[in-house]
Amino acid sequence: MDTTVRADTLTSGEVSAVSWASIAGGAVSAAALTLALLALGAGLGLSSISPWSDSGVSASTFKNTAGVYLVIVAVMSSALGGYLAARLRTKWTGLHTNEVFFRDTAHGFVAWAFATVLSASVLAAAATHIVSGAVSGVGPAAAQGAQSAPNPSQIFVDKLFRTDGGAAPAGGGTAGAAPSSATGNEAARREVSRLWLSSFRENNDLAPADRTYVARLIASQTGISQAEAETRVNAVIGEAKAATDRARRGAAKLAFWMTAALLFGAFSASLAAVEGGQHRDGTWNGRRLIPRAW
Repeated sequence: MDTTVRADTLTSGEVSAVSWASIAGGAVSAAALTLALLALGAGLGLSSISPWSDSGVSASTFKNTAGVYLVIVAVMSSALGGYLAARLRTKWTGLHTNEVFFRDTAHGFVAWAFATVLSASVLAAAATHIVSGAVSGVGPAAAQGAQSAPNPSQIFVDKLFRTDGGAAPAGGGTAGAAPSSATGNEAARREVSRLWLSSFRENNDLAPADRTYVARLIASQTGISQAEAETRVNAVIGEAKAATDRARRGAAKLAFWMTAALLFGAFSASLAAVEGGQHRDGTWNGRRLIPRAW
């Protein structure tokens, strides 16, 4: 059966220059391969992580490797989708080779865009389920900890009100009357938590007046001096700023890796579509394919 389309029929407007069937086929194939490779990457990543200090890869190495793998996944899946989108498209005759080249490239690019939207919308839940399921499979303790993880700011408040076993309150009293690091004065802790959340949300720091007030509360509740309390407040605030900066840099690095994956994916899909178009329009000489001459 002849599947070619004459140029005069094409220019009459009866046949669209875009073959959505081939684009959809390439996009679905690319999205499916992306999902499979993400599942494989989750398994490989978990096998390289160990809770022991001298085993497994470091956090920075793991993040960089994950970024490179994300780019590789984008290249492989996009190349498959672009190739299929051009190879499955109906062959047209009578068109200039430059026009055929452009349309093949456009089919690969549109297939990549379709697969990207499909992966971000329809397959996002499935990919999240695979990755989260693999992480929760590390052990019941990990899953339990993920579900009951405290507010990150509460950890810094706990460090502020940490006491030694034999420390006495600054206002006098016995060592047994000192609040423990686990309980403390709940009213004071809640007040400090509110100050912490409000101040760090606005300017990522405690106001000077709040610092002095928090240090006074800590000194009265833990039995340390005012100077030691102020030193502790400054140290904990420094830790909080460092943690915030690490999170910011991690998010920025992930954004850069995602951008690189998208760009490489678009280029791979377009390039593979050109190859698929050459194979579609080539002539078979025995068992050897001879692409069309440009």
